[in-house]
Amino acid sequence: MIKIAFCDDEVSVLKELCELTAQYRAQRNREIDCIAFHSPLELMAEIERGKCFDIIFLDVMMPGENGMDTAQEIRNYDSNVKIIFLTSSSEYAVQSYTVGAYYYQLKPVSEHSFFRLMDAAVSACDKERSDSLILRCKSGIARIELRKVEYCEVIHRTLFLHLTNGEVLESIGSLDELSRRLELYGGFVRPHRSYLVNLEHVRKLSYRAITMRCMANIPIPRGKYQELKQTYLEYAFQSRQVMM
Repeated sequence: MIKIAFCDDEVSVLKELCELTAQYRAQRNREIDCIAFHSPLELMAEIERGKCFDIIFLDVMMPGENGMDTAQEIRNYDSNVKIIFLTSSSEYAVQSYTVGAYYYQLKPVSEHSFFRLMDAAVSACDKERSDSLILRCKSGIARIELRKVEYCEVIHRTLFLHLTNGEVLESIGSLDELSRRLELYGGFVRPHRSYLVNLEHVRKLSYRAITMRCMANIPIPRGKYQELKQTYLEYAFQSRQVMM
């Protein structure tokens, strides 16, 4: 299911976008849910309540608060949603990329332009979903590329995800649940009840610990080395890593 939000102060524009979405949904045979908002305040209230969107079509010029300021607020909650600005002028095109805009679409929006834009955005969403994880973190909602997760540890029901760039994300949750969610992706192993490791970033495997690329040492319980060694060798073979 792709979730879309439209935010524009013009009722006619919202109606047109909803109609185009209905046509796109039927022709592309996609499950798409869309919600129309008449003001940035309505949109932000929904996001603050925890509503997540994959794509947001946002008018630049609206009474009260413009789209650029709203986009900046959205980024405080969600760094991954695709923001598509709608405007009748190219005046803010450059500024739109300072808030990580996906696209800057001039009005009026034709059926051809809408379909082309939706094809690209939906395809990007599908690709990200296939190899990413969405978490509610202290900093907001984050979509994390799994290849960038080095390892995860749990301390008092708080998950700490250590990323390859050195960033550490905090999220409330269970490591059991996270492990189940990542089973479908492969490449992750749980050597210890408090740790989950991405085998792609293993630097060294010994009887007592797994050393990650960041030089963190993950303890290995007594008697589990052979099992972990076999799992790692199978992973290395499947991913065609060179072994000597």
